[in-house]
Amino acid sequence: MADLPSYTVTDPALATLISQLTTEDAVELKDASGRRLGTFVPDGLGKPPPGMKSPFTDEDLVELRKQRTGRPLADILRNLEARG
Repeated sequence: MADLPSYTVTDPALATLISQLTTEDAVELKDASGRRLGTFVPDGLGKPPPGMKSPFTDEDLVELRKQRTGRPLADILRNLEARG
């Protein structure tokens, strides 16, 4: 990931609140007027817990990626265009 700007949280109450977030939490940030600024997602979101191992080997994953299921995107788009 590219280097991102860094901001230091100096408000102790806010720092405590942020430190208590788990990797399942995401928080919407707003300014004082209520305007949405963005979303804060704690590090680790989408990563398995420490010590968890995938039931699939690397070779299994390569083979699974080769499999195609469902309809081709071109067919789906053609059907959608026909409806419109």
